[in-house]
Formats: sequence, structure tokens, C-alpha cells
Amino acid sequence: MRGIVKVAIVGSLYAALTIVLAPISYGPIQVRVAEALVVLPYIRRSYMWGLFGGCIIANIYGGLGIWDVIGGSLCTLVAGFLTSLMPKPILAPLPPIAVNAFGVSLYLHYLFNLPYWLTVAYIALGESIACFALGYPLLKWVLKRKEYF
Repeated sequence: MRGIVKVAIVGSLYAALTIVLAPISYGPIQVRVAEALVVLPYIRRSYMWGLFGGCIIANIYGGLGIWDVIGGSLCTLVAGFLTSLMPKPILAPLPPIAVNAFGVSLYLHYLFNLPYWLTVAYIALGESIACFALGYPLLKWVLKRKEYF
């Protein structure tokens, strides 16, 4: 039961952070601060389901339509799963950066009529800020308190 509650908390945090920080969370140029949480499946794989659910809620709110609700949420799910497979904590931010840079850019470049590779660069930069500058320190902090997570 505690595991389900923890997964729900992670999902709720993801959705809340994304929605509260909406001006920087959506679009082709974004730093989705909530993506820092996508490193958490490194500790517990089940967190990917909370992130997936939180992303669905956040993307419904975001207004970019079904492409973002399905595409963005699936990218977060895949990134969470791949993060859970990383052998070292320093590698945990890489899957969210790569999956979102190439996956989310597939539909954002159509929605915003921007060149694909430019969109990849924008998304990769925002993900790098969220996942390495925020997510990796979070992961190091959580690893010291693993019994709570």
C-alpha cells in the first residue's frame, strides 16, 4: 500500500509542478522543472507509472491536444523505464533527455511549424537543465535517504 501512495505522490508532484510553472513547462522552448523527477525510477521502477499519470494530467492541462497527452506521456513512461535500467546515478538523467528531445520534438515541430533539429536542440537543452541541474542533485539527495523512498 505504501508503494502505491509513493507512486501517487510522485505523479501528483509532477502534475502540480508542471501546471504551476505552466509558462515554462509547455511549448518548443521549455524547462519543465517536473522532469527532474524522471530520475526517480532509478530508485524504484514503479515511480515511472506515477510520472506517466502525472504527465497525462499535466498535458491535458497544457492545451497542446492529444499529441501531447499521448505522445509526451508515453515519452515520459519510456524515459522512466530506461532510467530504471541505468547502472550508475550519473547516467539517470540521460534517458529523459534523449527520449524527450527526439520523441517530443516529433510532434512539437509539426504543431509549431519549426525545423525538427532546432526543436530537438530546444527540448534537449530544457531537459538537460531539468534533469542534470535539478534531477541529478535530487537523486543524490534521495539516495542518501533511500529508506524513505
